[in-house]
Amino acid sequence: MKILQRTLGELATNCYILIDEDSRDAAVIDPADGAELLAQLLEDEGAQLRYILLTHGHRDHTLAAPALHKRFPDAAVYIHPLDKGQVGIYRYPMEELIDELHFYGEGDTLPLGGETIEVLHTPGHTGGSVCLRVGTALFTGDTLFCGSMGRIDLPGAQPEKMMSSLARLARLDGDYDVYPGHMETTTMARERQYNLYVKMLSL
Repeated sequence: MKILQRTLGELATNCYILIDEDSRDAAVIDPADGAELLAQLLEDEGAQLRYILLTHGHRDHTLAAPALHKRFPDAAVYIHPLDKGQVGIYRYPMEELIDELHFYGEGDTLPLGGETIEVLHTPGHTGGSVCLRVGTALFTGDTLFCGSMGRIDLPGAQPEKMMSSLARLARLDGDYDVYPGHMETTTMARERQYNLYVKMLSL
């Protein structure tokens, strides 16, 4: 699997393009902005966009989703149902902007060529936050950051559930390359060793 990363939007959100290198099927995770840029990257790679996947409903992770979907109408847009409408102060309801919006939740899987995208429901930053696992890659949205975690002081956050979600990630078997919604990439091994939130919860 090939992973392209671009940091987009006014809040420097990490957007990821996943490409199965055999089928050239692709998924975009968290299109923060720059729909035309993302479309050009897909075209340059000769990739066919199958999915637009949202880790949660905040505007800084979803702003370009409507324009990208308009450009690629056959690409299914997925979000957790708890984040389909207003999400705290960042009102940008997908249910009002995307026709035929699709929903995913805990344990759901999506095929991407020879790869499988698995959904982990990780509430905390928002009620409908998810992480996406593809092989040894873990896309954590605003749940887990390098050395930190997503904000839990915003309207709609669920602090007590964030702790449970971080504990779950800390206890996943094996190591993962972690691709967060903001800041640099990391690994679960590093976070278990140095991230105080994860280190505390993994005991």
